[in-house]
Amino acid sequence: MKILFMHNNFPGQYRRITKFLAPKKKVKMFAATLESNKQQFPEKRVNYTPHREPSESIHPSLVATEGAVLNGQAAYKALLPSREKGFRPDIIMAHSGWGANLFMKDLFPDAKLLTYFEWYYHSVNSDGDFLKEDAYDANGQLRIRMKNTPILQDMASMDWGQSPTKFQHSRLPAAFQSRISVLHDGVDTVFFSPNRKASATIGDVTLTEADEVITYVARGMEPYRGFPQFMEMVSRLQKLRPNLQVVVLGNDRTAYGATRSDGKTFKEWALSEFDFDMARLHMPGLVPLRVFRDLMQITSAHVYLTVPFVLSWSLMEAMSTGALILGSDTEPVKEMITDGENGLLVDFFDIDAQIEKLCHILDNKADYQPLRDQARQTILASYDTRDLLPKYWKLIQSVANGSQMLDV
Repeated sequence: MKILFMHNNFPGQYRRITKFLAPKKKVKMFAATLESNKQQFPEKRVNYTPHREPSESIHPSLVATEGAVLNGQAAYKALLPSREKGFRPDIIMAHSGWGANLFMKDLFPDAKLLTYFEWYYHSVNSDGDFLKEDAYDANGQLRIRMKNTPILQDMASMDWGQSPTKFQHSRLPAAFQSRISVLHDGVDTVFFSPNRKASATIGDVTLTEADEVITYVARGMEPYRGFPQFMEMVSRLQKLRPNLQVVVLGNDRTAYGATRSDGKTFKEWALSEFDFDMARLHMPGLVPLRVFRDLMQITSAHVYLTVPFVLSWSLMEAMSTGALILGSDTEPVKEMITDGENGLLVDFFDIDAQIEKLCHILDNKADYQPLRDQARQTILASYDTRDLLPKYWKLIQSVANGSQMLDV
């Protein structure tokens, strides 16, 4: 079987399944990705680069659509020589939304298309308006609706779809949900396992389970992941807990949502807005996966705040290590965490409640061990790669051969 993966930042969501498939001699894997993608991987690579950016004069609601078309055009052009040399994938696995796979059914009409749907945009009761005091105006509603145009094209051309969580699946158009499986790529529960003897070194500080440690992890430091609320909470909590150590992992950038109008990053804003003891606030940026794992093994509480949006892998990996989760009482988190059973939930905006719960955790660590154990069991029971990757492979085979889709 020849599989063509398409992802702007490959391997991305396909990291685990490609490793699972690598030993299978009859499976040949290829990857089309942006030329600017600096990641290294063993699959044969085809680069694409849009020949220009979206036009400055285009209607604002069409910027995302034109960007997707330019991406799709570039991918088509990059793969055309391979087709002319006889390359014919049996199945194309593509990440929806960025447009790279828009024209793959034109280029490879006999190939099956299994599309990964991560998010569908809504202007009401969703990610964008969660942080807004006022509803979107007409222009905002129009822009958000039109942002789905490439995704709708993907749904129309797919042979089958995949979405990682029930919440994310529930946000997709109802007309397509029955042809999109809910299937996560899973967590490596062997690597992300508890270890009460672990230690984590950040700079010149080495932390263990015996220390008071609060952790926070996100791709970017931004409102979508509750970074402003977290930093205000830390500034106040440090004054109550003289031994508290706080570790924040992530890039000083905005990965999701809008940037600040004053040009500052949210990290720059927070460090100037609030008072911190910087000797006890550690912000090393991105770290090796092993360091992240070690931190999750020793943390007293891992704070995960998010608007109603895509769920982070890091939450599930933290749960797998047996970390105690203090999560926002928002839909994606509630799919994983039941308050008082395998973690704790708190209002996204209620900093007083966050501080109160964290103080209780730090004063009564042993009492929360059952929640840690149950967090681990949640991942073992439903999100272990050892169970999910074989199901993923069955889905790929089912789509590739055109048989009835499996209930995964």
